[in-house]
Amino acid sequence: MRKTWKKLAAMAVTASMVICGGAMGVSAATEEEPEKVTVNVAYMPDYASLNGLISAIELGYFDDENIDVQLTEFSDGPTIIQAMESGSIDVGYIGQGAHKLCINGKADIFALAHVSNGDAVIGSKEKGTDTIEGLKGKTIAYSSGTSSEDILNKTLAKGGMTMDDITAMDMDATNIVTAMLSGSVDACATWVPNSLKVLEELGDDGVQLTDNKTFIDQTVSLASWIAMPKYAEENHDVLVRFARALYKGFDYRADHSHDDEVCGWIADKIKLEKNSLLDQVEVADWTTSEFIRDHMDDVKGYYELQQKSFVESGDCEETPVDNYVLFDVMEEACAEE
Repeated sequence: MRKTWKKLAAMAVTASMVICGGAMGVSAATEEEPEKVTVNVAYMPDYASLNGLISAIELGYFDDENIDVQLTEFSDGPTIIQAMESGSIDVGYIGQGAHKLCINGKADIFALAHVSNGDAVIGSKEKGTDTIEGLKGKTIAYSSGTSSEDILNKTLAKGGMTMDDITAMDMDATNIVTAMLSGSVDACATWVPNSLKVLEELGDDGVQLTDNKTFIDQTVSLASWIAMPKYAEENHDVLVRFARALYKGFDYRADHSHDDEVCGWIADKIKLEKNSLLDQVEVADWTTSEFIRDHMDDVKGYYELQQKSFVESGDCEETPVDNYVLFDVMEEACAEE
């Protein structure tokens, strides 16, 4: 409804310009309008990925930037980056684990989405995995290259173990839930909403062993929006416009009086119960444009701490964060108008 009113208002302004200023007025307005572009966007089917994006779409913020958004669903960040490399996707959302690919030069980050607490390692009392130490020798489901693998490695290290001390079963996010609920694995590492579903279905048998906050002294779990380096270099203005619309969506989402509305939009998009999405609104510290404007040093510190953790785990070599994080795009997009 809000988008409809915005469009009607824009039509009224245009009509007024024609009446009052004639063709010259319309021409001047056209010259100021940004070039129409289509951006192919990858998302994951959950609240964390969609809350700002869907708000920006529904409220017409991408229309304001003359961006036509084409959405494609993916299950994880590494798969999104593969699609970007093939040229089918322009920008996409990634969780913590896929950031190591950005550090290694595979993609550039142009927007911080949030600081997450949505990853978890979940055990079972019945299976004897209700403690970290109980994971030794057990079969554990995870998804390689994602935040699932990251939190599993940290959890094992906390118990003095490595992946060599368990039977690690690599599978996609949906299969992790199925495997855990069927009892074919003894524990799992996954993220919201899958972690919430597993805990709900297991009931008293399920035990959350760790989450992101367990390791807050070692690293920070980030979610970001990314693009290929070549695309970022050739489309700086498009990324600024996209990020500006996205952050306006983040700002709308940040007002919890909008939770029901935003979760309703997402539920319609991914065909999920709205209440299950409402359960996810507190699983992260959600970024706003004001936070980017006022705390850019903190934002840089997040990415530095994240990289330090990946370097220590042997996943990456140290490199300046400015090599792969486009702080200038964030600053331009969030500048006060």
